[in-house]
Amino acid sequence: MFDQKSKTKEQNDKALQLINVNKIYKGGFHAVKDISFDVYPGDFFALLGPNGAGKSTTLGMISSLVNKTSGYIKICGYDIEAEYHLARKHLGVMPQEINLNIFETPIQILLAQAGFFGISRSKAKPYAEKLLKDMALWDKKDTQVRFLSGGMKRRLMVARALVHKPEVLILDEPTAGVDVELRQSLWALMQELNKKGLTIILTTHYLEEAESMCNRIALIHHGKVHISTDMKKLLRSVEKETYIFDLKSSLQGRHPQCTFGNLHVVDDVTIEIEVDRSVTLNQLFALLSEQNIEVISVKTKTNKLERLFIDVARSKA
Repeated sequence: MFDQKSKTKEQNDKALQLINVNKIYKGGFHAVKDISFDVYPGDFFALLGPNGAGKSTTLGMISSLVNKTSGYIKICGYDIEAEYHLARKHLGVMPQEINLNIFETPIQILLAQAGFFGISRSKAKPYAEKLLKDMALWDKKDTQVRFLSGGMKRRLMVARALVHKPEVLILDEPTAGVDVELRQSLWALMQELNKKGLTIILTTHYLEEAESMCNRIALIHHGKVHISTDMKKLLRSVEKETYIFDLKSSLQGRHPQCTFGNLHVVDDVTIEIEVDRSVTLNQLFALLSEQNIEVISVKTKTNKLERLFIDVARSKA
């Protein structure tokens, strides 16, 4: 299905390309401002930004649910306007909101979705059945959606987005409002699909997931792309790190001093220190040791992507 060893013409091109894309709504609101970025075949790509940044509008334009004002969008080399049917054929979309017909069954939903792409029921059925088995929904294939759990509905939406075998999959906040167990199962599924060659574009508010799973990122703020780069390269650029130190014994009212950065006493046995990335943990341990403060454990307060997210929001406000 997603075997990159047998690349097609389209897969040799960029999986997704946005060139100087703008969206101006009636009334003059400029939601997306001259956005450009590329997604390559096999990427697990994070499209991030605070609420109101322009992410949803951008995804809407990519999936042709929102008309762009200007610029170009290509999916696997196909222009979404000039070659709409070919472009849409290569794209699968899992929206944030559950939008399934509650009176249909999973197998009915998948076969109907395949039909939208011109795939006959006889050709679609074997793959639809495979997807239901892969999503652990086979025993519910003839059960109406209204009787499925929230997790089952989410997995069915993934299957629906994949039934026409797209090369690119958009996941818009796929784990919003779901429990931890379901989040973990969905991410395991997405990572497996990505390993098989599926290009995935993700929006999420769980920044630790984007940091751990995605290889590339675009960060949008106020309708503009402020960063579009390799994830590892980006994380290396983060200037600040905050450490949380658990202490062996109570400070008993003492307030330790830190010449390397900002120190905050959380409680009698916990302190936080924010420092530049150039400051090592060994330096901090030595500093605390000089003040007769013994540490039993240390961890980072925020992931690096969250720190970068905050820094960009502040600098571009």
